[in-house]
Amino acid sequence: MGLRSFIAKRVVYSVILIIAVICINFVLFMVMPGDPTDFLLQGYSRESPEQRQAREQLLRDLWGIGDPWHVQLIKYMRNLFTWNFGIEIIGRRPIAEVMARKIPYTLLVLGTSTVLSILIGVLLGIEVIKRRGSLFDTGSVVVSLILSSLPTFWIGLVLLWVFSQYLGWFPGAHAFPTDWAGGKWPVPVVTTPVYSVNALTYNIQISISESWKLVWGYISHLILPLATLTIFGFGGWLLLTRAAMLDVITEDYIVTARAKGLSETTVLYKHALKNAALPIVTSAALSFGFILSGAIITETVFSYPGIGGWIWDAINFRDYTVLMAIFYVISICVIVANIIADILYGVLDPRIRYE
Repeated sequence: MGLRSFIAKRVVYSVILIIAVICINFVLFMVMPGDPTDFLLQGYSRESPEQRQAREQLLRDLWGIGDPWHVQLIKYMRNLFTWNFGIEIIGRRPIAEVMARKIPYTLLVLGTSTVLSILIGVLLGIEVIKRRGSLFDTGSVVVSLILSSLPTFWIGLVLLWVFSQYLGWFPGAHAFPTDWAGGKWPVPVVTTPVYSVNALTYNIQISISESWKLVWGYISHLILPLATLTIFGFGGWLLLTRAAMLDVITEDYIVTARAKGLSETTVLYKHALKNAALPIVTSAALSFGFILSGAIITETVFSYPGIGGWIWDAINFRDYTVLMAIFYVISICVIVANIIADILYGVLDPRIRYE
């Protein structure tokens, strides 16, 4: 079977898997205790039981909660496949619109931290292999285990206390300065129309100070949550790289490469890493696939307006429409990431054949 046939086959399987995930998510949320109307009716606690029941029925009809389950499932699948996620039960905003605003923040903080964690973990893992059996090796393993075991909220709170409260170097919450929300955004580019007898031209002025103010406003708020996730994540990649490399460095082709007089750096990076990369690629694909799930705890600690905090609010308010939409998008990302990982297997390891 050629690569194209393999990809086509995986795409068909992926579509079937997506449909199965949709059905499982639907059933899961249908059997969960609680109801979105419980939250919506909290403001009407003083009404009589008859009025409360009538209002509850009105809300169920409005949001389609009162429809038979098979009708809800058909509507749900139809809307998902057309990317019509509906309206938030709590915020009354289009879910697709809210998701489009929050995804860039999650991609920025979680995507960047994932890349940094992989790079730092893999490079340090190779350096540990160079010095295996030494104090550096033992210390790196112990530190990695400790950092990977610490709760992210604890790391975040420590960074907040040290760098925000005590030193005052970085802000401790939000994705940008709060005064920007009031309309005081930096204006790095100013366009002024210039009128003449024959034409209309524009004078464009770029302010370096305003540009830096805009960039630093985002970066300064990004540093602490980014550091929290990177500190928590790189230790796992170091341990994974070390374990994968230990299985490879005793192979005959590694012994042969060393016997040829190749440097240890060349042996590890050019020969050992390429053959030890499969578990790293698999884990990296899954990590990137789950990026859109957000970092719920970290985003909550730093009040970062990403997908993670949105998931937390939806859970608290039992906003099933939001949760179903997010899980649907996450499922697609994970499935696509797995397909990409399978394709990369053939590139990294010529021994793999799609037969």
